[in-house]
Amino acid sequence: MSKEDESFQDLKYLLGNMGVDIFLAIDKGAKDFETMKIFSGLPMACIKGRVPVLLELKLVVKNDEGYVLTDKGLSFRDKIESNF
Repeated sequence: MSKEDESFQDLKYLLGNMGVDIFLAIDKGAKDFETMKIFSGLPMACIKGRVPVLLELKLVVKNDEGYVLTDKGLSFRDKIESNF
């Protein structure tokens, strides 16, 4: 397994299924906690707990418009999609 594959697996394990669901909700256009809740179907407590992790891992960033994927996040998304 390459270092890149290990890093991808590490990120997946750190985020867990709920974190990945929130990440994918942001990818689909969720810009704030309320739309993340609607897109992911997860409780607000889960969203408020996972978004700081996404920010810390530099997979998303918050700008004036809301939360968006970073370049690292886009790469992570591509790997998620290729594994399904």
